[in-house]
Amino acid sequence: MQDMTNQTFEYYKELYEKELKKNEELTEALVTAEAQRDDYKFHLDNIHNSLMWKIMYPIRLVWSHFKNFIRRIKRYGNLKNLMRKVQSKIIEKKAYKSYGTLSMPSEEEIARQRGTKFEKDVKFSILVPLYNTPEKFLKEMLDSVVNQTYVNWELCLADGSDEAHSYVGRVVSEYIERDVNDIKDLGISDVRIKYYKLEKNLGISGNTNVCIEMATGNYIGLFDHDDILHPCALYEYMKVICEKNADYIYCDETTFEGDSINKMITLHFKPDYAIDNLRANNYICHFSVFSAKLLEETGLFRSEYDGSQDHDLILRLTTAANNVVHVPKILYYWRSHAGSVASDINAKSYAIDAAKGAVAAHLRAYGFEDFKIESTRAFETIFRIRYHLNDKPLVSILIPNKDHVSDLRRCIDSITTKSSYENYEIIVIENNSTEEETFSYYETIKKHPAISVVEYKDKFNYSRINNFGASFAKGEYLLLLNNDTEVVTRTWIEELLMYAEREDVGAVGCMLYYEDYTIQHAGIVIGLGAHRTAGHTHYRMAKENLGYMGRLCYAQNVSAVTGACLMTKKSLYDELGGLDEEFAVALNDVDYCLRLREKGYLNVFTPFAELFHYESKSRGTDVSAEASEENANRYNKESELFRTKWAAALEKGDPYYNENFSLDYSNYVLKGNPQAMVQ
Repeated sequence: MQDMTNQTFEYYKELYEKELKKNEELTEALVTAEAQRDDYKFHLDNIHNSLMWKIMYPIRLVWSHFKNFIRRIKRYGNLKNLMRKVQSKIIEKKAYKSYGTLSMPSEEEIARQRGTKFEKDVKFSILVPLYNTPEKFLKEMLDSVVNQTYVNWELCLADGSDEAHSYVGRVVSEYIERDVNDIKDLGISDVRIKYYKLEKNLGISGNTNVCIEMATGNYIGLFDHDDILHPCALYEYMKVICEKNADYIYCDETTFEGDSINKMITLHFKPDYAIDNLRANNYICHFSVFSAKLLEETGLFRSEYDGSQDHDLILRLTTAANNVVHVPKILYYWRSHAGSVASDINAKSYAIDAAKGAVAAHLRAYGFEDFKIESTRAFETIFRIRYHLNDKPLVSILIPNKDHVSDLRRCIDSITTKSSYENYEIIVIENNSTEEETFSYYETIKKHPAISVVEYKDKFNYSRINNFGASFAKGEYLLLLNNDTEVVTRTWIEELLMYAEREDVGAVGCMLYYEDYTIQHAGIVIGLGAHRTAGHTHYRMAKENLGYMGRLCYAQNVSAVTGACLMTKKSLYDELGGLDEEFAVALNDVDYCLRLREKGYLNVFTPFAELFHYESKSRGTDVSAEASEENANRYNKESELFRTKWAAALEKGDPYYNENFSLDYSNYVLKGNPQAMVQ
């Protein structure tokens, strides 16, 4: 015991002396660098003020564009890949047109939809709080409801407009009179447009609650007074109510500006219901329709969350719902204009605080305490949630290794020197190393009280090696980690653990960068890529990129995360029998995550745990043609096994990746020939 204590003391003493020396060297280098900086700045200012510098500006500009072009080629690997990227953007621009007026139904289609007999009798009550609505916007909103192909609806309007906007009531009266005449041909006797003039404006929540009091439908829809519905919106919703027994429905949406829905700014193709996404970002938003019975459980709008009242209600309703269904079609057109949230959230800055309050109330209702909610760089109402750790359990970090001492040393040094979390153990799983330096390094790291080395002597099988290593783990949580990774974020373990310790979460993955800070991993989509097995989203995008609709800026649910850095409960790992050893090299991590999902667990990707990944440096880098062919054959075999095993899931599609996106690209590119909106 005394020898062990002395060894530990000597180890930390040596480490301290190295750090002290390093700090002295860094201080000296910093002083030298500052002096050089001042000298360079003096000379640079002289150059910038010279006549020649100003004359050469056009040439420098051309050269700058040329360098950027070369840089893009290097970033995408070659000119062919860059052209594919450009082509994808052209395809996307063309696809935009398919979601505007070109998606409107023909007269024949309108007649077919209106003649459809559904097995359920559903009346939609569409709630619209009016307040000083511009006349043009008001008429376009009313027209979009009146022109619905499904005719069993009522429009409930509560008007809080001031005297200067008295035309609002007059316009609505004209539409009521017109609709009463039109519905006679449809065999409808009830008045479909209901209007109530409020004595005073009660705010968004108060006005909407008055609309609810007017509603008699068995499904409620939330609609803004200056937006537009696709004419097939209610018909599409009726289909999923009848076919899937949906009690909460939402669709994809687009933001447009000006006088035409074709002038789209963004197209928002959403994932299916994902609670972690919704907590961080009200991605569901429009067009939310839900069973009126849900309101009995959740209550009405709450005025303390005005500005983000929808987010508050959506969180409560989706929690109570039995079946939240996403219709992956653009059925809602969100108008962007001066003063609207769609134009600028800062136009309604109170909405930011309201959104934080709504999310906080939801989290407290779920039993979370001492959390922090912060706006992210993507958008003020896209949040980073810092959950409080309930405990500081032991985390067992499993690192398979064969030689490549420099990679392993960098990985372990980054863990021991950068990690703020202290209660961990590192288990290095030695597998057929041959270099003397490797075993010498093992003897060094064994002196660290938190590091052990175990030996797996059979041939390489990533799944079997990790399963073997897990048998030695003492921790409540396993963290599978490649030896060619390096910690970036000091709190990386805490960021993973705050999700892994939740009862509803199966696996958690992090943000992985290549050495140049382009993205290697930000979550996995099944079916993505040439083999149609699984692929990484936002692949090779720059670190500074916000991602599609800000998705690189918040924690979210995904189908799978990479085993290069994956945290999971040891109890779950044991329950599932660890990684499937039939997947010796590839897709074992995706398979594990899908088995977790099959059991009802969520998988989470968080961008706030960051590591470098010098991908596959220690395996699969054989240069011989024979080895390359063997690797390719092995991958093809495992891909076929994966496609067979998960055929149903692949056929259904990834729930967190909208079907309107191409599976040929990793950066959310629209399909080249998008399906018609109405079929």
